[in-house]
Amino acid sequence: MPLTSAFDQEILALPFYDDGHRRLADAIGTWCDDRAPQWKDVRKEDPEEAGRRLVRMLGDDGWLAFLDPSASGGHPGDFRAIGLMREALAYAEDLADFAFSIQSLAATPIIRYGSEEQKERYLPRLADGSLIGAFAVSELEAGSDVASVGLRAERDVDGGYVLNGQKAWIANAGIADLYVVVARTGEGPGPLGLSAFLITPAGTPGVRAHERLDAVAPRAFAHLSFENCRVPREAVLGKPGKGFIIAMDLLERFRMTVGAAALGFARRAADTALAHARTRRIGNGKLIDLQLPRASLADMDVRLNAAALLVARAGWEADHGSRRFARHSSIAKLYATEEAQHVVDSAVQLLGAAGVVADSVTERLYRQIRSLRIYEGTSEVMRLTIAGTIDTRRAGLPARYL
Repeated sequence: MPLTSAFDQEILALPFYDDGHRRLADAIGTWCDDRAPQWKDVRKEDPEEAGRRLVRMLGDDGWLAFLDPSASGGHPGDFRAIGLMREALAYAEDLADFAFSIQSLAATPIIRYGSEEQKERYLPRLADGSLIGAFAVSELEAGSDVASVGLRAERDVDGGYVLNGQKAWIANAGIADLYVVVARTGEGPGPLGLSAFLITPAGTPGVRAHERLDAVAPRAFAHLSFENCRVPREAVLGKPGKGFIIAMDLLERFRMTVGAAALGFARRAADTALAHARTRRIGNGKLIDLQLPRASLADMDVRLNAAALLVARAGWEADHGSRRFARHSSIAKLYATEEAQHVVDSAVQLLGAAGVVADSVTERLYRQIRSLRIYEGTSEVMRLTIAGTIDTRRAGLPARYL
């Protein structure tokens, strides 16, 4: 099936998107389609080698150009565009979406909070794929609770900082040329005492990736350790004590794009299930002629439509400067990832034994989709976050309706 079917054209035609988004969707879908033979080669490579290759490929072909707004004239705040790119890449190849998302995740805080010197130093190379980024927040004892970060960064005599501690589950840790790191500098308790740093491992003694991790869906993961790692004051991103704000701002913006990636996975699963149902013979007919398979396909379609609308709305809210965009980003992330899990599982069930054959489309999707319900805020945390916004949203309801 053509990978350009990654998008629902009826959703793209809605006012959530403009003609620029529609041209982008067509271009990225065609690009993914043209590289279908390469995706097979990518899957055979070591995840770290694949990561290096994909970042360079994305950079060479201009899909990361928006990460350097001064050169590209792009709009880094266009999260509908980022979502569309993630949806197409996830539909085509999980590792391509992974490479794109981590590069974007590392560059965005520099775009939003970096000094002019930091932007000039890092963004052009992040945009052309010659510099690989990583975003290091999680720790063994601080996952979804960013305020509990324990990595310490203490002031040095020369005004710089000395970092000691660990980071865990860091995407691209073993191949990154630049880490965006959140550490505790102690300006205040809890979230008030965190700062963000830009650290280049090649030129910074005391930081190293270790304990490479093998995930259910192969990706470049490792832990990071910091042992008397000295960085200059110029390494601080934004202002000291603003690390929590930087991290949460980034996560709130990118959660909706996780939902977009989930939508890409789910649409690929649904398309695969539909193609199977149309050709699988059952008695004198086809699988799609039976009521239960048709009902399953209908449920998939409903879930895809609802998820696509929520992702589109979240992107629209963010791109139009809504103060409530974070709520909609959490809603989109929660619903799209949870429902994508259902869609993929239903596709496997419909294919039967063929659905669990190693390296088949549905088997890969079954492994790949699971992690999205954890990344950038677990589903449980998303529910708590959304619940925390309900009272304030309903506070203005007239008494006659209560």
